[in-house]
Amino acid sequence: MYVIIVYDIKVERINRVRKYLKTYLDWVQNSVFEGEVTKAELRRIKKELKEITNEKEDCVLIYVVRLKRYIERELMGIEKGDIDVII
Repeated sequence: MYVIIVYDIKVERINRVRKYLKTYLDWVQNSVFEGEVTKAELRRIKKELKEITNEKEDCVLIYVVRLKRYIERELMGIEKGDIDVII
């Protein structure tokens, strides 16, 4: 499945959240990650984010799309993250 995670986190937790999400997803903007994950990985991500964040102070939005091909993505301006790297 394809997920987009958007967050608004207190400054003291931002680096920890960003570092964690980079292990699973592509960093596309300051508070936006996206990429393909399995159901198990998504469960793990949600569990870890609950441990890192404070539900009374932070906000995390997770958009789940079954197939990436159903997303139309339009970029205006410069690309923040390098999500189309070919190895």
